[in-house]
Amino acid sequence: MRYASIDVLRTVAIALMILVHFLENLSGVTWAPAGLGAPLFAFLSGLNIRIWTLSLEAKGITDEAIRRIAVRRGLFLFVLGIAFNVLVWLPSDTFNWDVLTMIGTAMVALAFLRGLPSGFLAFVCAVVFVLSPFLRIQADYASHWTNGYFESETTLPDVLIGYLSTGYIPLFPWIIFPIVGHIAGSYLFHRPTDGEATPRSVRPLVTYGVCFLAISVFLRVIRDALPDPIPTKLVMGWTMFPASPEYVTGLLGIALVSFGILHVGIDRRDCLRRVPAILNVTRTMSQYSLTVYLLHHILHLWPLWIYGTLFGTEATEFWHSAMPVAVSGPLALGCFAACSVLFRQMRRREWPSVESLMRWLCD
Repeated sequence: MRYASIDVLRTVAIALMILVHFLENLSGVTWAPAGLGAPLFAFLSGLNIRIWTLSLEAKGITDEAIRRIAVRRGLFLFVLGIAFNVLVWLPSDTFNWDVLTMIGTAMVALAFLRGLPSGFLAFVCAVVFVLSPFLRIQADYASHWTNGYFESETTLPDVLIGYLSTGYIPLFPWIIFPIVGHIAGSYLFHRPTDGEATPRSVRPLVTYGVCFLAISVFLRVIRDALPDPIPTKLVMGWTMFPASPEYVTGLLGIALVSFGILHVGIDRRDCLRRVPAILNVTRTMSQYSLTVYLLHHILHLWPLWIYGTLFGTEATEFWHSAMPVAVSGPLALGCFAACSVLFRQMRRREWPSVESLMRWLCD
């Protein structure tokens, strides 16, 4: 079953990613909402795992078969993430550990953890949240970042450290987002055999979301009053790299509140029924979100590397300085519009996509 609220929220996440990546990679501008897209995308992946497994259960597929399919899908995403780093970024970025490798790992983990009580999963998230800053300290996070970029040796220890703690999107603390998404999905969406006739209230999700936002604000307010080394090692302000406690709690709050509100307004009250064009666009972009994620990187990075190779001293010569924002901004909007038109045609004509390849290989 598809939920329009998830389609809308995932489309927002994809649109933010496209805009932020074009502005930053082509013009060197960090836009204010930078860092919102990836957590929303990760949160929704966990939510989708819950809905997807419920649909398989409704078809009579056994838990063991579901687990095997989920593991295969997770490994597919993980390998896709490594291939993406090599082919779309550069071979030197093979082990930079981005969102696809993290979501793939989370899917494998949830294949085995999804049957456990939500309280236990929440406890796992709390442990990950507490341990993450200390793992960064132990790994000497700053030594793995030069000039604002993650760089890792290809030795096994460095690769593992990057995967767990120091990469762009490491497991600690990023795996919290898909697990919390799965917890939210487990609360709202239940099996038909569970006997619940009326939908559950979203109030607990929104309440937890507001609490997370309050924690984020509280940590930000008291940060300057905390003794060293807490402000520089633990409570580090609103940063995505590394994902600070304020950032994680703030984005969890935004994800829970926005999903709760949209689920009531769009799924239950159908407030967008008079604007089917919006629903059509969001459904298309959501259905092909993985392909859109890969394609928009190709569309702006490959020309950048080719131009740098031909007219610069190296492929990355024009990184962050290829064009002004007045050009990269409209290009980002054009990319989103072009993807919307292209993938609408793909949906109508049932053309293959990365999503269909994953289903063909893994299901």
